[in-house]
This record gives sequence, structure tokens and C-alpha cells, in this order.
Amino acid sequence: MKMKKMALKTASFLAAASLLTALPLSIPDAAYNADTFTAYADETEGDLRYIVDDDHVVITGCSENATDIKIPESIGGKPVTAIDDYAFDAASITSVTIPDSVKTIGNWSFSLCTELKSLTIPDSVEYIGIRAFEMNSSLTEVNFPDHMIEIDSLAFEDTPWLTAQRKKDPFVVVNGALIDAQATKGDVVIPSSIKYVSPSAFARNENITSVVFPSSVKKLNDSTFFYCTNLTSADLRYVTEIEGMSFAGCEKLKDLKLSGKLTSINYYAFADIKGPAEITVFGSKSDWEKVEKSDEDEFLNNATYKFDESVVPEDDVKGDVNDDGELTTADLVLMSKWLLGTKDVSLKNWEAGDFISDGRIDTFDLVMMRKAVIEK
Repeated sequence: MKMKKMALKTASFLAAASLLTALPLSIPDAAYNADTFTAYADETEGDLRYIVDDDHVVITGCSENATDIKIPESIGGKPVTAIDDYAFDAASITSVTIPDSVKTIGNWSFSLCTELKSLTIPDSVEYIGIRAFEMNSSLTEVNFPDHMIEIDSLAFEDTPWLTAQRKKDPFVVVNGALIDAQATKGDVVIPSSIKYVSPSAFARNENITSVVFPSSVKKLNDSTFFYCTNLTSADLRYVTEIEGMSFAGCEKLKDLKLSGKLTSINYYAFADIKGPAEITVFGSKSDWEKVEKSDEDEFLNNATYKFDESVVPEDDVKGDVNDDGELTTADLVLMSKWLLGTKDVSLKNWEAGDFISDGRIDTFDLVMMRKAVIEK
């Protein structure tokens, strides 16, 4: 039964990926792992259905009439670490408690839960899947942990919560992750405080004309600018990886700036556009020739190229939380005050203070910053 169920889920996902707009072309590693294809049969505990893998438990669904869902931290002595794809899709739940053991919330896992009004994402969560909470027409409150989460395409699409966030700011940002930019217009400069841009963040936005990525973002994810039909210019001089469908349908794209450190461009990155365009590579022709890319890409083949080795883009200065271009004692003092909760103290570039690279800043980062200032 489980194998048949998962086969149907996989077929449904692949069909949806080919039909729905602005979905990533590739399936994220976190979205489809061994849990998804396990051959174990579903077991039950109260209203919940689950499967047990070697060392963890995956929640796969609930009973038809369940309304108040409380997911336990462990079942049978094994931690509950994931909520499966489609687990609560179109369920009648009015509330859900997700424990601080869950790391992955799967694709479409809570979509069409129209009675769910509020949601708290626990500190343990690292990944939220494609359209995980889409079309939750009553969802007005979402509480996130204080660290960055990898949030995939359109995770909160068509929810009152997302609509409200767009009205507050055209950049919908959650702890350094830009998850939605549908309200942006004209020439867009992504702030240096952004560390991650969700797949499809700008998809089908016909109001943007140009975009500049900061040095803090190294990957252009799937479908980021899918059919942004009036986009003419993109400055990606710090990006080192360009994924599938990222510029698909951007037929007016004429000016593209790329890093000499770029390693790969997905075969479908520029699908449905031919150019011609001018591509500036901030590196040598040799650097460009090393990039993994398709020899049959019409957009790349029809472009003219400029190679500029005189401008070497600098990475963000580690520890420069006041964003003035250098690490000084002023940054150390500012971060100390921020960690103490001093009123009206904010960090212009908090990611620069993340010395441990764990998506948050704490006293351990402060110790490393102090050492860096002394050694400077």
C-alpha cells in the first residue's frame, strides 16, 4: 500500500511540476529523500499516520475528521524528523503543533488546509517544501524561529499572511531569506542583508525591469525570474551557480553581468529566450570556458561577451555588521549591544556577524568577532 501511495504521489508531483507555473525544474534534495520512497506501511497513533525508518519517524497524514493535531517529538523512542509530502493536504485541521524535532516540512504538506489560522515553525526546521502552505485561506499568523530557513517555491502562496506581508514591504523577508518579491517594481536592488532568495521569488512579476544581487547571495535558485517578461538587466556578479528555469521566458533580457567564479549554468536556465544580449564576465575568457553549461543554449550562443578582469567583486567583510565596509571595534560594540537587547539597536548586515555560519548570531560569534578584531 505504501509503495503504491508513494508512486501516485511521485507521479502527481512530476505532473504538477510540468503544468503549474513557476515551479522549480529540479527536485530539491531535501524534498525527495529516502523517507519518501520507503516501503514501510503506515502505522497510526491517535489521529496521526506515520512510517518508521531506521532511526527516525516521518508523519504521513491524519484521520479524515482530525481537527486539532499535536505531533509528538518521538514515537516508539525514535524522533519525528519530517512531515511527508502531501501529509495534511486538504485536511480539516484547525490547529497544528509541530515539535522541536522536525527538520523538514514537505512539499504541499499543508496545502488547502482552509481552516488553519495560525502556525508556529519550531527552531529545528531547516527546510519548508514547495507550496507547503499554499491556499490556506484562513492563515493570518506565522511565527518563525530566529534563524534562516530554506523556504522553497511559493510556500505561502495565496494566504492572508503573505498578502499582509506584501503590503508591509515589497520584499517579504524571513530572517535573511527573501521568500517573495511579487510586489517589487522597476529597478530592484536586493539588500545586503539577504542571504537566500527562494525559488520563484520574482516569478511572473511583469513590473521589474532590472535587478542587482548582493554579494551575500551565491546561488540563483530555480525559476527565480520565471517569465519576468519586462526584465532587461540582471547583475549577478557574485553568483556562482545558476539553476534551472531561473530566467525562463525573460525575452527582454539584454544585459547580464556574471562572476568570474561562476561554476555552472543549468541547461534550462534561459529557456524560451534567444537574445541577443550582452554578457559581461568579471573574469577572464578562460574563467568563462570553465563554466559548466550547455553548448546548445541559444541565449548564451547569441550573446556578445565582454571580459573585465579589472573589477574583482569583493565578498562581504566578515564581522561588518554596521555595513560600512570594514571590521572595526565599532562592529564589536554594536553586536555586543544587540545581543544584550539594548533598545533601538539594530544590525544593518547581521549575516556578516555569523562567524559560525549556522544562520544565527550568538555569543559564540561575538567571541570569534573579538578575536578577528584583535588579530586585524
